[in-house]
Amino acid sequence: MATGSKRKTPPGILLLKRIRGRNWSPKTFRYAILLITFIAYACYHASRKPSSIVKSVLHPEPTTKPPPPPREHINTYPWPLGNVFVKEEDTDADHVNKGWEPFNGKGGTSRLGEIDVAFLACYSLGMYVAGHLGDTLDLRLFLTWGMIGSGFFVGLFGMGYFWDVHAFWFFLVMQMAAGLFQATGWPSVVAVVGNWFGKRKRGLIMGIWNAHTSVGNICGSLIAAGVLEYGWGWSFIAPGFVMSLGGVLVYLFLAAYPEDVGFPDINSNSGKFIKRKGNIEEDEEVDVEVAGESSGSEPGFENKTGVGLLQACMIPGVIPFALCLFFSKLVAYTFLYWLPFYLSQTPIGGEYMSVKTAGNLSTLFDVGGIVGGILAGYISDKFKARATTAATFMYAAIPAMLVYHFYGGVSQTVNILLMMVAGLFVNGPYALITTAVSADLGTHKSLQGDSRALATVTAIIDGTGSAGAALGPLLTGFLSTLGWQAVFYMLVVGALCAGLLLTRLVIAEIREKLGYVDEVLASEPLLDERR
Repeated sequence: MATGSKRKTPPGILLLKRIRGRNWSPKTFRYAILLITFIAYACYHASRKPSSIVKSVLHPEPTTKPPPPPREHINTYPWPLGNVFVKEEDTDADHVNKGWEPFNGKGGTSRLGEIDVAFLACYSLGMYVAGHLGDTLDLRLFLTWGMIGSGFFVGLFGMGYFWDVHAFWFFLVMQMAAGLFQATGWPSVVAVVGNWFGKRKRGLIMGIWNAHTSVGNICGSLIAAGVLEYGWGWSFIAPGFVMSLGGVLVYLFLAAYPEDVGFPDINSNSGKFIKRKGNIEEDEEVDVEVAGESSGSEPGFENKTGVGLLQACMIPGVIPFALCLFFSKLVAYTFLYWLPFYLSQTPIGGEYMSVKTAGNLSTLFDVGGIVGGILAGYISDKFKARATTAATFMYAAIPAMLVYHFYGGVSQTVNILLMMVAGLFVNGPYALITTAVSADLGTHKSLQGDSRALATVTAIIDGTGSAGAALGPLLTGFLSTLGWQAVFYMLVVGALCAGLLLTRLVIAEIREKLGYVDEVLASEPLLDERR
């Protein structure tokens, strides 16, 4: 729906402008947008990692691995909350060995899977609503409250440790609430970046920018594992606090639209800002996405029309990519939520590793994911073939995962190398579809007038993908009781389905390339005659 409400310039930018006496250039603002949205979504992913890190603490399996060695400083708690939260000096030691009710019983892994699916189901459903709201509300405020709310409920989950809560419904409700607030993140950050950047190098730029997903996973794993010795509750409270701080950063400095900081909306087919001689640091033209016709509107005013879910679904390519992402995220999120648990329960080189070591080691999967996202973005830009690139990566992920499962236990070195290769192929298409593809489709030529569908299309694609992300960890909770081989076979089927769903788009891209080659070959005799 059309909105005419006046947005405000972020207070942090106003302060910097007063100090400097002039505004930043468009190029500087674009760098700032990339940095702030990178930090913001890294915080989102960091706050999702604690549950995967503490799984082995909540549900230890003494029958499959020897008891952990005694730890030093078991009674040391961080100031100033230690004396307030600790009830017994040996509380943590007991829970490391015995687990935490209600997750330490016979059906513990199933309940761990259920809280994962509760989070992701609410995240998936909330995504559809959040996407439409993101296209109609102020993205800066929407993202701010989403981050603060998410951090709050992640922290409350961790407080269950200090409050000695053992009711399953408490942890379930906290995860569901956190999932709803987390849904505000992805549609918002993709829409903000799409407002400032054009298509020319979108795959590469967003491939690099999308490293925030893996960086957030790495930081979240390191933070959660680093404070685990003080009690598993801290593994949730610390990332939740960081998440809330990220929300404050967004409120102060995120310029979600060029109009908010005195620049015109994108207003020409050249996709460039108009040169100005006013309060801009320097005159320059910057490639950006064409959003509509020149409106000449006053900075800070919203003159965009939201796009409905049905209209967005009708954009060519949205449904196939959304279904592909369903299976792609099923695979990726199974690793996200269960890889540390798998590493702690599986002998590597004939030895079992501690929960903290498993959490730290699992970050290397995301290191491979960073390379995969950048590589997929570069290749798709180079050959202008988003679907072909995504499908190729998904097919390559199948042998990569199988080799990792069967040979990852040979030694730690082999495990690390195979894990990084698997991360490269699993996260590559996931990163490409959720960034460059979503932004391309959100500004598709079929959208006439000044309608904007960036957040809505992103929500449809990632919301559908998140349903798969919910299903993967849930199935893993049940299949892991049959053995990890069953889990990896599920992942193989998921990767195969993801690739097959893009077949029609892949064929269309290949035909387009072959048609171009035919045109070039047909033109060569004419050139020879002219010579």
